Amino acid sequence: MNIRELARRSGVSTATVSRALNDRAEVSEETRARIRRLAVELGYAPNEPARTLVRRRSDTIGLVWDSGQEAAGLHNPFLLGLLSAVRTALSEADYHLMLLTTAGEDEPDAAYVQAVRRHNLEGVIALTTPPDDRCLRALAASTVPCAGIDTAFTGPRTVRVSSDNAAGAEAAVQHLYDLGHRRIATVTGPLHLPPAAERLAGYRRACVRLGLAVPDSYVVGGDFFLASGEAAGRRLLALDEPPTAIFAAGDQMAIGAMHAAADAGLSVPRDLAVVGFDDVDAAGLVRPALTTVAQDQRALGAAAVAALRDMLDAGPSSPVPAAEPRIVPTRLVVRGSSGPRR
Repeated sequence: MNIRELARRSGVSTATVSRALNDRAEVSEETRARIRRLAVELGYAPNEPARTLVRRRSDTIGLVWDSGQEAAGLHNPFLLGLLSAVRTALSEADYHLMLLTTAGEDEPDAAYVQAVRRHNLEGVIALTTPPDDRCLRALAASTVPCAGIDTAFTGPRTVRVSSDNAAGAEAAVQHLYDLGHRRIATVTGPLHLPPAAERLAGYRRACVRLGLAVPDSYVVGGDFFLASGEAAGRRLLALDEPPTAIFAAGDQMAIGAMHAAADAGLSVPRDLAVVGFDDVDAAGLVRPALTTVAQDQRALGAAAVAALRDMLDAGPSSPVPAAEPRIVPTRLVVRGSSGPRR
């Protein structure tokens, strides 16, 4: 079934069919409805490459996911949930999604820019990509509309979208302080990534505000995965003056710290309070259930798509209408892993 056959059965020209399917004003509502109804009945699907050439639009957004983190990301429940949220937001806005990679390009540094031009993409969403990624820097320096979720980059048409990481970390520390804890340690994520650096900044800011001492030994690095949280927990609990509470910058690390406490014969939360960040599904499944700072993944995806649409509506020659970061609020979810200091 092609457009000529659909036109013949509709009793109109191919131009009228094209206008009807593309919501052009030159076609009456009655004719438009009749053509669309017949298209559905006959199983007609437009030739997308041809439509792209004619309309100079593909209705497709590219997705950049740090190539060095792709394999690990497949085991990261928060990133998988965020990817699903982006896909849902794009679908609701009638956009398609295309994953971009740097493999097989003539100029590796310009790989993303080349892919955008080759596929006539409308814009790009970047997920948790390090700021030193050369391909990302080349993309940000171009005129391609880019929205980065937890990605720090600057360019003529770039917008950053992020949860309020610092405020979420502050809320976690305040919660532990209100429970009576004064020796509060933290397990960080990789500090070259903006979310990890911001959560550490929020932790430190809360400790200063509350008058809490933070020895260097109370700040231990992790990688957002369970094993690093378990190793950090063992290290913290082996100190001469161990913490009575741990704030981990990711739920998997928090669960790892809980494992370390169990291995040391300690009870959570009686002997050690633990708070995480993200609110992945596993946070409510472990026992005791994990107190955590919840991120709104759906709102993050919607904010990224909205930022792209604002740039597209403004046109290629206009400045970004809202260059300020789009910040999504977080909320503290109190469960069983945090309790009063004994």
